[in-house]
Amino acid sequence: MRTYAAATVLSGALVLSALVLPGAAQGAEHYDAATDLRSLASHNVRPKDAIGGTTFKDGVVNKGKDIVLGVTGKKAVPVTFTAFDEEGLALTQAFLWQGTDSSNTDTITGALGTDDDPVCTETTVEGGYSYSCKAVFTIDPAVDFKDGNGTAGPWKLFLGAFDLYLNISIDDDVSRPSIKRAATLTANASPEPVKKGKTITVTGKLSRANWTTGKYAGYATQPVKLQFRKKGSSTYTTLKTVKTSSTGTLSTTTKAGSDGYYRFVFAGTTTTGAATAPGDFVDVR
Repeated sequence: MRTYAAATVLSGALVLSALVLPGAAQGAEHYDAATDLRSLASHNVRPKDAIGGTTFKDGVVNKGKDIVLGVTGKKAVPVTFTAFDEEGLALTQAFLWQGTDSSNTDTITGALGTDDDPVCTETTVEGGYSYSCKAVFTIDPAVDFKDGNGTAGPWKLFLGAFDLYLNISIDDDVSRPSIKRAATLTANASPEPVKKGKTITVTGKLSRANWTTGKYAGYATQPVKLQFRKKGSSTYTTLKTVKTSSTGTLSTTTKAGSDGYYRFVFAGTTTTGAATAPGDFVDVR
């Protein structure tokens, strides 16, 4: 790790960051990330320009998995990335954002800041310095998304950095994670027990989180698979695909063949996470 000789320069960068990016000190309080993001992006630099010469890559949010949120409870979402600069960096910043122009608040439909500035490990490499950085976004759907469910879907990772001379570099599209509404799914097979060859009715309901109301509500007209697992087996087989009603309910029939478990499986959408109902056992006699 280098020891910075230009201590005053580094201190200046940190002071500037505190002024431009108050979220660095207030992330846990869910500051106005959209305003702070605009402030960073509007420093006479357009996305993917690199006035300071810093480049970013390998941005990974939530270990590459979708961020699926219910209606309550905070979720800690990790982010990692690497940065390179010929002279060295004083500070990095990370945001999640959604919209068309990261430098214009009017076109930002969602913005989230990290709890604290990313922690970076510096390594001397050929031609400059490489940084392995990590931070955490703590997301609270009851607070961050209470104004609407429209923010569910694809987001972008925005990274910025100040070098030792206070030159700024940004990239507003390093990676594209998805933030989705959590789904729940139930299944109930009856009658039980049932005679072999007789009809079994399987009912259930698909619901998903509504961040505006803070409740779960039925998810209409969605394809859901009915699956069966024979007693003693570990593998489910798809019997058919059915669609939920206007209220999210499900009802379908099948013939009883052998003892086993019935369940519904929902693959998810661009805005909603996947869900699998617990298997419901039917005794066939």
